Amino acid sequence: MSKREYTLIGAGLAGSLLALLLVRRGASVRVFERRPDPRSVGYLGGRSINLALAERGLHGLRVAGLERTVMDQAIMMRGRMVHELGEAERFMRYGKDDSEVIWSVNRGRLNTSVLQAAADSGAQFHFDSALESVDFEHRELCFGSSDGVHCRAQFDCVIGTDGAGSALRAAMLKVADLGEHIEWLGHSYKELEIPAAPNGGFLIEPNALHIWPRGGYMLIALPNIDGSFTVTLFLANEGQPSFAELKSVDGVREFLAREFPSAVPLMPAHQQDFMRNPTGALANLRLDQWHIDGRALLIGDAAHAIVPFHGQGMNCAFEDCIELDRLLAEHSDVESAFAEFHVRRKPNADAIADMATENYVEMRDSVANDRFVLLKQLERSLAGLHPERFVPRYSLVMFHRIGYAEAQRRGRVQWQMLEDLLSTATDLAGIDYAEAERRIHSELLPLL
Repeated sequence: MSKREYTLIGAGLAGSLLALLLVRRGASVRVFERRPDPRSVGYLGGRSINLALAERGLHGLRVAGLERTVMDQAIMMRGRMVHELGEAERFMRYGKDDSEVIWSVNRGRLNTSVLQAAADSGAQFHFDSALESVDFEHRELCFGSSDGVHCRAQFDCVIGTDGAGSALRAAMLKVADLGEHIEWLGHSYKELEIPAAPNGGFLIEPNALHIWPRGGYMLIALPNIDGSFTVTLFLANEGQPSFAELKSVDGVREFLAREFPSAVPLMPAHQQDFMRNPTGALANLRLDQWHIDGRALLIGDAAHAIVPFHGQGMNCAFEDCIELDRLLAEHSDVESAFAEFHVRRKPNADAIADMATENYVEMRDSVANDRFVLLKQLERSLAGLHPERFVPRYSLVMFHRIGYAEAQRRGRVQWQMLEDLLSTATDLAGIDYAEAERRIHSELLPLL
């Protein structure tokens, strides 16, 4: 029996992991990447240098045998350190203890590690090969290099792992109605930096994701292993305040000093960083259809890019890879595997897009709201009393691997329960815990 042959477009995180999984099952895998080889020229990602790694992503690395390699370079983040204007910083733990944390990992180092493992296992990588066109009828791909050289390649099936700006998706849209919907958030982001201390240490608490919430906008900071923090400003595109207003160095300096006075002294190059670094757009991408029969399939950001506010883009993409690898092994024909993959993953991709957008409001606004803090305290209390049934939605997303859609459904039931219980109480002492127990056992099945 001949080997199955897969052609992947994109050697980023999803493409490298999928290539590794498929080649280990005995498949023949080619990966074409428009950028140069990061192992020789360094990572040229053009996006955030660090990512939040949670249980779903860790599971993918475990299956691939790469968990230890990656975790040696990761920094634990136990919770959010909230810096409200004019108030003392406040820590909000993510989970019940250090078994429920997320990890800050370097995007480039992670990508290179997975790519190298895939190459060592037999996947063939072709760099400086930008997809220019696809002839789906004759199953032929056309690539172009940076020096103007063009080449063609035949394919049995092609899988797009080339991110939100997917060239394969663009080619598929020319021949099929995929039902593309782009939901622009109306906000964008700009990256800044808190450098390491002179001794190479951290200037602020390293084991936390720092948030400076300001209602309609916010600043966040994630730790890097070199002692620095990657800082990101999220702000509206138009209005007051907005990126449209911040066009001068003086305007940037005044805005940041006024709104983030505790952060500015930590960022000596904030004005230069702001003026030099690109402004990134924020949007959710949804498609009604992810594949063209058994010829082409999109996964990861190429199929369902999401805003970054739940730290699940990479984690969701790795989950895609695990599921697709399993289905391709189970099905005798690729088309059936692609179809089932879409049916299984589409509702979950839609759910995490919704939850990530909702989390933006929580991070920039709600974390500074007294009632929200009380709701979260009650949530933690009930989770401690009924851990087998009442699990906070954030924990379901970050520390478990149940479907995103089910996490969203349970989260809605639980949040309504919290709202109802607090409707007649002003603190936890006034909560009717007997009623809480009755509703939990009535409305929530135990987690398996």
